[in-house]
Amino acid sequence: EVQLVESGGGMVQPGGSLRLSCAASGFTFSMYDMSWVRQAPGKGPEWVSAINTGGGNTYYADSVKGRFTISRDNAKNTVYLQMNSLKPEDTAVYYCNAGSDFWAVVAGSYDYWGQGTQVTVSS
Repeated sequence: EVQLVESGGGMVQPGGSLRLSCAASGFTFSMYDMSWVRQAPGKGPEWVSAINTGGGNTYYADSVKGRFTISRDNAKNTVYLQMNSLKPEDTAVYYCNAGSDFWAVVAGSYDYWGQGTQVTVSS
């Protein structure tokens, strides 16, 4: 059974940091490009970041560039999203996703989805 389990969400004040993790199982993690997508209340999904299979190629939405960092550990079957300088507009449910083509993943085409973790940025 394929599983993507996100963790690390929570409530943080503006300017704070959080590190999200996504543990994968049930498929060959190292062969899949990974992505984070978020969905704020009342809005559609917004793609946030992607990383290729080896971790050497990363890509970010303009809204998070310079503040968020995506990384992966293929030995642990886990992808991370380090979020710094958080803003209230970063409030959303964050989902990790897996796909077999990097640019398809960037464009929003995935093979597997996680269940999401809530991030709330508020004073």
